[in-house]
Amino acid sequence: MVGGIIKDVGNISSNKTGSWRTFRPVVDKNKCIGCGTCKMFCPDVAIEIVDGKAIIDYDHCKGCLICKSVCPVGAISSEEEAK
Repeated sequence: MVGGIIKDVGNISSNKTGSWRTFRPVVDKNKCIGCGTCKMFCPDVAIEIVDGKAIIDYDHCKGCLICKSVCPVGAISSEEEAK
């Protein structure tokens, strides 16, 4: 069998996958222009735009850093995850 079976449809909010990270994205609020590009490309739906700034939900962010690579103003950096 290839793949898996999802028995609990809609369980993403209860499965906190942030512990999988090696690196975490960090938003510089002074540089963030709130364009939403990071949110649009986030495969984990772990970014919201609040009051014109990107906010990362670290409970669900897996640390892929796609947000960092697509930010048009370089407002997202990364740091090693403290364990």
